Amino acid sequence: MALLLPSSVLLALVFLVAAVTLSTGSHECVARNFGHDSVVCECNATHCDSVGPVTLPPLGQYSSFLTSRAGSRLEAGRGPVQVNGTGAGLRLTIVPYQKYQKIRGFGGAMTDAAAINILSLSAGAQDQLLRQYFSPEGIGYSVVRVPMASCDFSTRLYTYADTPGDYNLDNFTLAPEDVNMKTNGALIGKGSLKGRAGGKEHKTWAQYYIRFLEEYAKYNLTFWALTTGNEPSAGQISNYSFQALGFTPEEQRDWVALDLGPALHASSHPRTHVLILDDNRLLLPHWAKVVLNDIHAGRFIHGVAVHWYMDGLVPAEISLGATHHLYPEYYLFATEACAGWSPLDRGVKLGSWDRAEQYAHDILGDLNHYVVGWTDWNLALDQTGGPNWVKNFVDSPVIVDAQRDVFYKQPHFYSMAHFSKFLWEGSQRVGVASSQNTALEYSAFVRPDGSVVLVILNRSSSVIQFEVEDLAVGYVSSTAPAHSLLTLAWNTH
Repeated sequence: MALLLPSSVLLALVFLVAAVTLSTGSHECVARNFGHDSVVCECNATHCDSVGPVTLPPLGQYSSFLTSRAGSRLEAGRGPVQVNGTGAGLRLTIVPYQKYQKIRGFGGAMTDAAAINILSLSAGAQDQLLRQYFSPEGIGYSVVRVPMASCDFSTRLYTYADTPGDYNLDNFTLAPEDVNMKTNGALIGKGSLKGRAGGKEHKTWAQYYIRFLEEYAKYNLTFWALTTGNEPSAGQISNYSFQALGFTPEEQRDWVALDLGPALHASSHPRTHVLILDDNRLLLPHWAKVVLNDIHAGRFIHGVAVHWYMDGLVPAEISLGATHHLYPEYYLFATEACAGWSPLDRGVKLGSWDRAEQYAHDILGDLNHYVVGWTDWNLALDQTGGPNWVKNFVDSPVIVDAQRDVFYKQPHFYSMAHFSKFLWEGSQRVGVASSQNTALEYSAFVRPDGSVVLVILNRSSSVIQFEVEDLAVGYVSSTAPAHSLLTLAWNTH
């Protein structure tokens, strides 16, 4: 079950970490090559590369930030906005009157594994790592996903309600537990809730969510959204190897309508958003149709959460796009992604540029199909891609080497940065028209202050020259190096 921290909580966190100044000296990447196709940047308690807080130049100039397979990492540049275009080659024209979705935020998950790895570092290195993610001098994350109790990225199986038959949750506590309401009697494997929607098991499961919110609130941590449960399709797979709770879309619809929705509405957290699905987009739009076509369920729901696994099997337009066009009043939010999950490309690869391109390609595809936020999985893992009690080892944007008291920022850390650092909450996607077919992938946004951000991915082996036309200011001439990610930004007044 995934939950997301509210912006107010994270703004408090950002304010606190921003008060700690970076060490003096160079803020360049300390590059290390581990034999893959690019490099990582090594950080410790006293040094980490940082582009710092970004202030755009005055009208008539633009800023650029480049990350590349060749080794650039958010390399900052600046240039003039021209009055006239060259008229040659590729032109990308900003179309501000074509307005689409507004951004809610970007972030990652504070799993048990992430917390264990962060806490394995010295206090100075911990602070450095958190600042890299959450401060203005870092990459400006504003979303944290928190599992309810254990997941595979825990060191053991546990939940929060240990007493069989405790349907009032009198013994609920933020501690290990046993599960007694699932049809197979186990946390793992195929199984769903006992009984039916409206029954005592389903009502108790809804109250479990409420108690989670209440217990965290005692520590002054509140959540702006929760999902109906992580990957409900996994709980319908025989011999599934780690934690899962199966729901069909019909079962999820009825549980929200009869149990979760009313319980949340009657609780002390009635404004908490409810996101359905929290599973792969190949289940869309069917899942959304079943749940959202029901007015009793739909009135409690705010959005649809999607994971990135198997995105290559189903085009964004027929899943995300179709869902948005059917239900434009519900937002789409990407809640989980990680590299190294596939059996064909498993675990940690220090310095993998291919994975950076996978991230950027998926984020751009999601943003261009109405997704309002994008959440990575573990904020930090160790060099094996764990800990993970079922040995489901994967990659992370930050890899910790506790023995040396250092952490490595992977290329895909910077993929996240090209979006999270520049696309503030409230930034609105606008149209972009291309003068010809191109290998470039791109998306443009107008930020709340009126400035424009254009993110461009070049997965090709060729250098691509282009110009950007923004009728409000003029023309920007630029170049996308081979295998690079480029963010351009400029003021319009």
